[in-house]
Amino acid sequence: MNPPLLEAIQLTRRYDDLVAVNAISFKIHTGCCIGLLGPNGAGKTTTVEMLEGLVPPSSGEVLFRGEPLGDQLAEAAGIMFQSTALQDYMTVREALLMFSRFYDQPVAFDQLVEQCALGNFLDQDTRKVSGGQRQRLLLAIALVNNPDVLFLDEPTTGLDPDARQRFWHLIESIQAEGKTIVLTTHYMEEARVLCDELVFMHQGNILAQGTPDALLSERFQDATLTLPKQVVTPLLNDLRLRFPEAHIDEDENTVGFTTSELNSVLGFLVETGANLSELDVSKPTLDDLFMSLAAEGDAL
Repeated sequence: MNPPLLEAIQLTRRYDDLVAVNAISFKIHTGCCIGLLGPNGAGKTTTVEMLEGLVPPSSGEVLFRGEPLGDQLAEAAGIMFQSTALQDYMTVREALLMFSRFYDQPVAFDQLVEQCALGNFLDQDTRKVSGGQRQRLLLAIALVNNPDVLFLDEPTTGLDPDARQRFWHLIESIQAEGKTIVLTTHYMEEARVLCDELVFMHQGNILAQGTPDALLSERFQDATLTLPKQVVTPLLNDLRLRFPEAHIDEDENTVGFTTSELNSVLGFLVETGANLSELDVSKPTLDDLFMSLAAEGDAL
């Protein structure tokens, strides 16, 4: 079996008395998009900087293709930093060409322009592009060496919803080429759309890791059914008797019924002939998981 592309083993980083990352371990497999999630100060960026080889660990190690991390990652990685300064008085075209010249075999200029949708503003000053355009340029710069692994640190912070979704589509197309992606983000919807694996961090520790679906199913078994009040009210007593563990939440117009026995409740409603045309079924989301884990971390 091939080793993971990257592996963190008991990775620790201290700054004097502050332990920014505390003996964490995880694997990143080829072609996977892994998301590092957590509140500010969780240790996400420090972890990524150690994986990139930019910050040395205080203890522990990073393996790249089964070998201790060395200069070999420099050619194999593309990095889109949380904040990147570009040269003033330079067009988008000039910036991309400049970074291309840093490598012996860069990706073809026209290919990068098409892949990252830069064509409409190539001759615009980099200081005058929009937030979304700037992020697409920085992504193109990170891809200029055709990396095996792409590091994205909070890539859509500050973007409007439309620009953010456009950026997601770009990342999905890049991952479809087989590239490995390491992403840090505060946006749970971004993690849901892009990530195959998640690592939740809090104060330098890993609280949970796994696929989004697995983490949600491990933490939450309940679902909430919501129906108009006039539909549910005649059935409330029977529902309480049949499903005593369920939580019922009523407001002026609707009744919410939270239960771990979703199929049984639906079956009961069908048997009674209840009108289910306005039925809404909702399950906990990654936002709920994030809040739950953050509260758990604060309590430690």
